Amino acid sequence: MKRKPKLAIAGLTACSGCQLTFLNCEREIPTILDRFQVSFFPLGESSGGDDERFDAALIEGAVSTAQDLATLFALRRASRLLIAFGTCALFGGVAAMNNQLCDRAELFRSVYGREPEKDLIPPAPFTNFVAVDFSITGCPPEKTDLVALLGSLLAGTLPPTTCYPVCMECRSRENSCLLLDRDELCLGPIIQGGCNARCPATGIVCEGCRGPVSQANVAQEMELLLERGFDREDIRRRMSRFTPGWNYEQRD
Repeated sequence: MKRKPKLAIAGLTACSGCQLTFLNCEREIPTILDRFQVSFFPLGESSGGDDERFDAALIEGAVSTAQDLATLFALRRASRLLIAFGTCALFGGVAAMNNQLCDRAELFRSVYGREPEKDLIPPAPFTNFVAVDFSITGCPPEKTDLVALLGSLLAGTLPPTTCYPVCMECRSRENSCLLLDRDELCLGPIIQGGCNARCPATGIVCEGCRGPVSQANVAQEMELLLERGFDREDIRRRMSRFTPGWNYEQRD
């Protein structure tokens, strides 16, 4: 009998929304469990031994504590493939959006009203610490992206990455442009597609939750938004909500 690939699914500093994407694959879960062995999944109450080895580890969240870092290192050592699962893992996400505004300990005290833990560190994406073999972006990721990854793993490969912006999906759906037609602060031109323009299709601007598309011309987007009367600080805050490390002078 062919051995089932072993999966680890875990979270660091995050809301667990990315892990819930797996549990939300209601129709696909019976097939997934028939093809894979989910050996480590604390949110789903499965656990593995200290010497457990995995074919792939899907990990969500930013690294913001010493324990996060220890978990990331342990799963990196134990896994053939490490997948950054979601925007926080890939870019730092919401957890890192205020890294540049003030001291982290001061920020912790202002939010929680007490002194921070000794092991607190500025939230950061996985690539600051370990090699990442593949990533699934989104806050949370699309179920279709997760299923495509798992199918590719069974075939011994990885799925292709999306290289077009949300605007292309808006055009394919014949949506009215929220930026040009309604003068709303939409980040669709520089955000990675793959969500089928879910928010703009319902009249909600793209907030950037999938992170920057490859070769995003961020500086040109900034200039366009400024020309249309938006405040620079409002633009900066919107851009940094999910991708704090953006270079606003980047042109390609």
